[in-house]
Amino acid sequence: MAERATFYVRELTGTIERNRLEVPKAGFSSFLMDNTAATADSLEARARLNDGNGIPWVGLGVFQVAAGAPSLRAVAHALSIGYRHIDTAALYGNEEDVGRAVRESGIPRGEVFVTTKLWNADQGFASAIKACDASLAKLKLDYIDLYLIHWPEPGKRLDSWRALVELRKQGKCRSIGVSNYTVAHLEELKAASDVTPSVNQVEFSPFLYQRALFDFCRAHGIQLEAYGPLTRGKKLSDPTLSTVAQRHGKTSAQVLLRWALQHAVVVIPKSVRPARIAENAGLFDFSLDERDMAALDALNTGFRTSWNPTRVA
Repeated sequence: MAERATFYVRELTGTIERNRLEVPKAGFSSFLMDNTAATADSLEARARLNDGNGIPWVGLGVFQVAAGAPSLRAVAHALSIGYRHIDTAALYGNEEDVGRAVRESGIPRGEVFVTTKLWNADQGFASAIKACDASLAKLKLDYIDLYLIHWPEPGKRLDSWRALVELRKQGKCRSIGVSNYTVAHLEELKAASDVTPSVNQVEFSPFLYQRALFDFCRAHGIQLEAYGPLTRGKKLSDPTLSTVAQRHGKTSAQVLLRWALQHAVVVIPKSVRPARIAENAGLFDFSLDERDMAALDALNTGFRTSWNPTRVA
């Protein structure tokens, strides 16, 4: 496989370059053709999902951001500087603040992409329907752009998925997906349902480069989305990462996010600091070359900062 060009993205087969796509004889789906790093050129740019909707490549995550003023300020600031994607969850306890910031931003609703998630205690068919209604009530929005099953809860996740399919039919969710699903969990879901998740949100970074999961999602038209793309700051001083960052005059955080984008992975870095929120958006005036990407790919050690879903049967 040839691997070259400014925008470097590996696929299962073929090579994506900034202005060119070499398609192997078998061809790619239109989903794969659309979701190249070349399209991630601004905060407004969107990856096309398998249901036809678009998700901004870069968003603000609000995990562990305190409810009330901290969440409201962080989301309001992000929206004011161009972010159009906010990721929350029932578990986080700040859906009300996210919804308020979106409503008070003055930005047309259709331009802001809001994700929230179904927590374990509410999994199951009927309870998931109620939980979505509760999230909508807290958000005070007419619909959720992306509703995710937060965790592959044993014995309940398939019923939860049936509920999400129904919620999408009702128009309460525009897109539906999962979070923390492994290949085995995705295979189980695909065997049980004719609706494929639009998104799988998982922890993903050069230090946790889940290549088998990455390849599976790409092959089945599931957009991979990275939480914890900055390793919660625990790897920002890595020598290889620092060298790449210095070469480009960028921070280690910006390089980590750019690496994910060039692998066509959506990112939702979390911060409450205005300067850091702005820094995490400064990703579109540089690119990583083949040498950079190879060096970063090689950092994978299976390093996790959060839950490990591979232990869930």
